[in-house]
Amino acid sequence: MLDQATAGAPRQTGPDDLARDGVVGVTIVWADNNGIPRSRTVPTAQYAAAVERGVGVTPLFAVFDSHDGITFEHAPLGTPSGDIRLMPAGDRPVRLAGQPGFAWVPGRQVAADGSPWPYDQRTVLERQVARAAELGLGFLAGYEIEFHLSHAGDDGDDPRPVYAGPSYGPAKLLAVDAFAAQLLRDLDRNGVPVGQFHGEYGPGQFEFAIAPADPVTAADRQLLARQTVHAAARAHGLRASFAPLVAPGQIGNGWHLHTSVLRAGTNLLSGGDGPGGLTAAGAAYVAGLLRDLPAIVAVTAPSLSSLQRLRPGHWCGAYACWGVENREAALRLVPATPLLGPGHANVELKPSDAAANPYLALAAVIAAGLAGLADGLTLPAPVQEDPASWSSERRASHGVHRLPTSVDEQLAALLGNPRVRSALGEELTGAFRAVRLSDAARAAGRDAAEVIRSYRWLY
Repeated sequence: MLDQATAGAPRQTGPDDLARDGVVGVTIVWADNNGIPRSRTVPTAQYAAAVERGVGVTPLFAVFDSHDGITFEHAPLGTPSGDIRLMPAGDRPVRLAGQPGFAWVPGRQVAADGSPWPYDQRTVLERQVARAAELGLGFLAGYEIEFHLSHAGDDGDDPRPVYAGPSYGPAKLLAVDAFAAQLLRDLDRNGVPVGQFHGEYGPGQFEFAIAPADPVTAADRQLLARQTVHAAARAHGLRASFAPLVAPGQIGNGWHLHTSVLRAGTNLLSGGDGPGGLTAAGAAYVAGLLRDLPAIVAVTAPSLSSLQRLRPGHWCGAYACWGVENREAALRLVPATPLLGPGHANVELKPSDAAANPYLALAAVIAAGLAGLADGLTLPAPVQEDPASWSSERRASHGVHRLPTSVDEQLAALLGNPRVRSALGEELTGAFRAVRLSDAARAAGRDAAEVIRSYRWLY
């Protein structure tokens, strides 16, 4: 991850400018507890009123499961009564390059009287960022986004990828040349700065990396990026899926989350005597992530499809360990180098995917890292091999264990972790738990392939 980049200026304009440019509606977007974007669109002429008073939505979006089922198992949201307001959270809307009739802005959910609402995911992240600032700390975050492309209308049991030849080569991009050109152009015009784009390992799989930014901006850009991909794919007769697994037996899609922690503008993950150049404070940050990793991953890879993606030997971080440039470690330290400079150092969380709400994912990571710093944690030695190749005895002796493999195990890790649970808040944690149990009940009796397919087009 490079130093913080300045985005190509998004086409941000006021309502009058939008109307003159032919924009007919502004879409206000947030992400639910399944990582699924939800939205309301207001006519451009009504946008100023929406900024002032918001748009009415049901509070039950907090207990929508992945397949739009509404669970009433979280008592505070146990009836269909009530209303909240969805407020535009950005200063100005972004005119969408791939959807010229519409503009886009992130949203924040507030109570009907305008007061804070405990289930608003964006507020959860803002709270952690504010905590860090009080301690003199700042964060940069960036995403690597993987997705699968197939031809529109190819909705069979397992859609055919657009290209199944050698990975990482120019021929793979040539197969989607016009789409790739529009995607890079649209991301730039929408203000999503991209470091690189390539054909990934899996059939029909591609990846791009979003340049780092402050955590809230990074989460906003993640939502805007997926909208941009879907629009570009549609324009070229393609269909994109960010689902953790698109088809049984294939490589999954990760949304690897990179973070770095700074004090007075100095990156704490470089310039020290520890492994990979870690300072003592940087090591404490990584140790905090490692200590709370099962609870973090319950938030960053929460779906049933996520659980199937987290397989040993697939570079997705199935074991709780850290390593320096070890792509099988759940936490991969990317150290600074003389070529890239100290600002490049970051830690990558590999068990992270599109089923994660980006605001909650970053809030969980920051909370765990801040606790590691506060407690002065130390790191064990890095793991530089594939822990799946070790015996169970060797893993145990190094404190390496498999991350949760079931919904029950994930929820036990989350509910039993006071740091991550406190960061989310009791109300939101309760809603999150209810949604996960609803998903599990829906999938009961289905085989693995059916579950994978049921998530394919949700993301």
